Amino acid sequence: MNEPFAFAFATIRELGAKLRAREVTSVQLTEFFLSRLEKFGPVYNAVVRVTRDLALAQAKQSDEELKAGKDRGPLHGIPFGVKDLLATKGIPTSWGAAPLKDQMFDEDATVVVLLREAGAVLCAKLAMVELAGGFGYKQANASFTGPGLNAWDKTCWSGGSSSGPGSAVGAGLVPFAIGSETWGSIMTPAGYNGLSGMRPTYGRVSRHGAMALSWTMDKLGPMCRTADDCGLVLNAIAGPDPLDPSSIPREWTYERESPSKPRRFRFATLEVDFARVAPEIRANYEASLEALKQIGSFEEIKLPEFPYGTVASTIISCEMSAAFEGFMTSGDVWELTAPEDRFGGFSNLVIPAKDYINALRIRGKIQRAMDELLSRFDAVVTPTLNTESGPITQKFAEWSQGFTSTELSGASNAIGLPGITVPNGFGARGLPTGLEFTGRADNENTILAAARAYQQRTDWHTKTPKVE
Repeated sequence: MNEPFAFAFATIRELGAKLRAREVTSVQLTEFFLSRLEKFGPVYNAVVRVTRDLALAQAKQSDEELKAGKDRGPLHGIPFGVKDLLATKGIPTSWGAAPLKDQMFDEDATVVVLLREAGAVLCAKLAMVELAGGFGYKQANASFTGPGLNAWDKTCWSGGSSSGPGSAVGAGLVPFAIGSETWGSIMTPAGYNGLSGMRPTYGRVSRHGAMALSWTMDKLGPMCRTADDCGLVLNAIAGPDPLDPSSIPREWTYERESPSKPRRFRFATLEVDFARVAPEIRANYEASLEALKQIGSFEEIKLPEFPYGTVASTIISCEMSAAFEGFMTSGDVWELTAPEDRFGGFSNLVIPAKDYINALRIRGKIQRAMDELLSRFDAVVTPTLNTESGPITQKFAEWSQGFTSTELSGASNAIGLPGITVPNGFGARGLPTGLEFTGRADNENTILAAARAYQQRTDWHTKTPKVE
């Protein structure tokens, strides 16, 4: 990392080592990333707002503290961005929606507070699909900032709904970002942009100050260069929060095992519908399994028979309609960008209460059955997505058959299981593909260990796009 450009794709640990060796200051790092955000953010439709003044003030404080011997930890002095559904005091929070682009809150989201306390430097509010995709968007152009563009190919989608974090980290505009997932909104942009992205256990990270799409399914998580970086960020933002009654009332600590003590993992695989999977995705997945056989055993399993997708979609639809009823009935909905989003939410207002109640009852059964099944394994390994990203000029149905290749995505999001995606190759058009590890609830450290072990044996996470 002798050249400044190398900072763009450095890991958090690498940047932290440079800071502590006095080879670079936080102000210098921050200026570097602010410049990239201002130059390339509009190129990728990745940024809603660059927070230059705030960032430089925080960076200056970080440098002064390090000089005085006060080290807040691995994130001290490291620039980052957040998806623009996290409240920031004095800075508008748009939720990706044109009618809300000047929306202001009088306090920071808990995650923003925790990252500030960890010494991280907030450089940008990052773009997202309007209202986190809850109104049924069917094409990439569903945000007032324009379609999120892939860091590897600007003619293709960056993924939703955390589109800005995906392309911003993918293009080296920030070292890490915070995204959100209700059903695939971290995994998809992380997978399409060649990132390591983590969905924590439901309740692991406080959602106080975050836009609510589905109160019982929303999760916040890190999008980074490596699995290790995800662990470092999660360590800073995880934990109980009295302002979020759904937060898990237990502390969580990232456990980074010593490389000198390798462990053996118990992996599970699922039957994948390869008819819906691009050939390159299948080839990369099978190559990944071969690499993982060096560190673990495998057993193919079947998920218990439940209507996972129906349960997840019913819960999201009902909770979204409650959260946004006023937005729809006021007429603000007609100012949204995607045509289908302007009317897509109205049908949810008339879903019978019994359907929601039954979905919650079935979810309880899914939780018990899945916990029993996963108790025998460290992780279930699947392809993250069924294709590489597709063109922004086409509707999703024209190039993807539902994005995922198994029912595990719906199941794990419905019941709040942790997962992490890491890059595992490239598709036919040279775009990244991903490998996902899904674990039992509360087992973030186990799937992080598995993802780290995979990255220690592969170099896909070191590949970077040409940014111009």
